[in-house]
Amino acid sequence: MAQKVFASGKKNILITGGAGFVGSHLSERLVEKNHVLCLDNFSTGLESNIDHLIQNPDFEFIKHDITQPVDLEKSREGQKFQVEVQGVQEIYHLACPTSPKEYNKYPIETILANSYGVKNGLDLAIKYKAKFLFASSDAVYGEPQPNQEEFKEDYFGYIDFLGPRSCYDEGKRFGETMVVNYRNKYGLETKIARVGNAFGPRMRLDDGRVVPDMVKNALDGKPVVIYGDQNTTTTFLYVKDLIDAIVKLMASGEMGPMNLSSMEKYRLEDIANKIIEITGSKSKIAFEPPAAYTHIEGVPDNSLAKEKLAWFPLVKLEDGLEETIEQMKASKVLKPLTPLDAMNEETRPSTTSTSSGSNEN
Repeated sequence: MAQKVFASGKKNILITGGAGFVGSHLSERLVEKNHVLCLDNFSTGLESNIDHLIQNPDFEFIKHDITQPVDLEKSREGQKFQVEVQGVQEIYHLACPTSPKEYNKYPIETILANSYGVKNGLDLAIKYKAKFLFASSDAVYGEPQPNQEEFKEDYFGYIDFLGPRSCYDEGKRFGETMVVNYRNKYGLETKIARVGNAFGPRMRLDDGRVVPDMVKNALDGKPVVIYGDQNTTTTFLYVKDLIDAIVKLMASGEMGPMNLSSMEKYRLEDIANKIIEITGSKSKIAFEPPAAYTHIEGVPDNSLAKEKLAWFPLVKLEDGLEETIEQMKASKVLKPLTPLDAMNEETRPSTTSTSSGSNEN
């Protein structure tokens, strides 16, 4: 089959939550060969995550809340990439607050990002006959039950839909339901990625998740806190490996849901000791009871991704931690004026909201 020739010479790709932790890495990868429209409202994403992309002629940023409809054809950014003529070929919906400590801060925004936000993205997919990928989460499985082995994609999950994590866990489940029903009714090519516990550069130091919390405390010489005991474990997936998996899933004929995660379990105490070692900190480890928004983590089975995508995690945990810590050290010291800060009100995209616009899966 001959490759389709686009009006602009490249595919147009929309990434919602494109200035978030994962979204910025995805933007960086896809802009190498495509036109990228990065949509975010900085509720949890950061301008500094994408400031190195602003001068790239194949990258455009739109400040917008995806829980509100967006008209790409009327935007300056969409007009630059001839969206009215060419349309949009791929949509990645990553927009959603993800830090557990922010579930109480952004509960409604989190729910709306996984309902109205997903709907608005899917409506664009219908309009442009675009492929659509929803960044869900392995949180849809809830907590493992006694003697339960790894979570496979056909497991229905065990979720407290009224608990302190419900806005996120149940939100992702609802988002998946919407994607499947849009696919069935409108014949869309949609994909569901159940993203595992990712880490890497550009996570906010005040993110509230395990790695940035531990790194921040180690750099500050404070106790490195583990919410649990010496036997508490989790899985970790370096962001580069995650981006590889997301891109492979979109390019494949697979619809998902598909677990994009690591199956290797690590004791949090070992992670804490490694972070203390890499940072050269004199911090000690402290154990505290789990917070209300935390839960016992299971292990997602990634064998389907290995089989269908020929994908598996490549980056060693220690290598990933070293790169992450190096960037986090710099972020504590350097706070440069970003290109976006210098944009005046006439050229800055006008749509602004405090609702969810970024994802940091």
